[in-house]
Amino acid sequence: MEYLDQMFSLKGKLVVITGGGGVLAGTLAEALIAAGASLSLWGRGQESLDAAVKRLTPHTESDENLHTTVVDTADEDGVSRALSLTERKHGMPGVLINGVGGNRGKSNFVDADVDLFENVLRLNLTAGLLVPTKVFAARWIEMHIEGSIINIASMSSYIPLSGVWAYNAAKAGVLNLTMACAKEFAPHGIRVNAIAPGFFLGKQNRALLVDEETEELTERGRAVIEHTPFGRFGNADELAGAVLYLASNRASGFVTGVTIPVDGGYLVHNI
Repeated sequence: MEYLDQMFSLKGKLVVITGGGGVLAGTLAEALIAAGASLSLWGRGQESLDAAVKRLTPHTESDENLHTTVVDTADEDGVSRALSLTERKHGMPGVLINGVGGNRGKSNFVDADVDLFENVLRLNLTAGLLVPTKVFAARWIEMHIEGSIINIASMSSYIPLSGVWAYNAAKAGVLNLTMACAKEFAPHGIRVNAIAPGFFLGKQNRALLVDEETEELTERGRAVIEHTPFGRFGNADELAGAVLYLASNRASGFVTGVTIPVDGGYLVHNI
C-alpha cells in the first residue's frame, strides 16, 4: 500500500472547491480528505457552507484542515480577494476544482428565454470556469507554482441534451476551454483537466428523472437508462477516483487537456 499512498497522496496539498456547499463538492471533498488534503470550500452562502462543514468534520483529523470562504466566483475582484485571504490564513492552494454550475429550466429553442440563457452561461462558464481559472493561474504563474485545475464538464459537452440550450452551450465551452487553457498554461507546469459526469441523481435533476410521488423513472429517466450501457445512474462516490487521479501530480503529472467521462458508457451507446 505504500506505493499507492505515494502515488495518490495529497498530504500537504490545499484544495479549493468552488460551489463548495453542493452535493458534488461534498462527495469529492470526502475523497480528498481521505487522501490527506486540506480543503477550502468556496460558495455564495455561508449557510450551505456550514452545512457542508458539518457533514465533513467527522472525516477530518483536524478542524484546521477544513475551512470556508463566501465569494461569488463570477466576481473577479472577489475571487482575487478570496484567494489572497486563503493564502494568508492557510497557505497557497495547489489544486482548484471548479465546481460551480447547474441548469435552470427547459424549453423548446424558439421559446428560450434570453435572460435565463445568459444567466446559465454566466453560472457554468463565467463563474464555473473563466474567472477562478484566470485568477488562480495568474497567481500561480507569478509565484512559479505548478498547480492543477479540474473543471466539471458534462455529457452535454459532447452530445446536446434536449431542451437545455444554455447548459449545452456552457458545458461544450467547458470542454473547449479545458483544452485551450491546458495548452496556454503548460509551459508554466499548470495542468488543466476535467471530468464529465454521466447521470447521477442529485437535487437539481431528481425531479426530472424520478417521479417524486411514485419513485418510478420519468420518461426522461427511462431514456437516460436506456442510453447508458451500465443500465443505471451513477453513484456519487464513483467520481472520486478520477478526481484523485487528476489532483495528484505523481499520478497524472504528464496529463493535461483531457476530459474524463465517468458515465457508465453513455458516450459509447450505439444501436
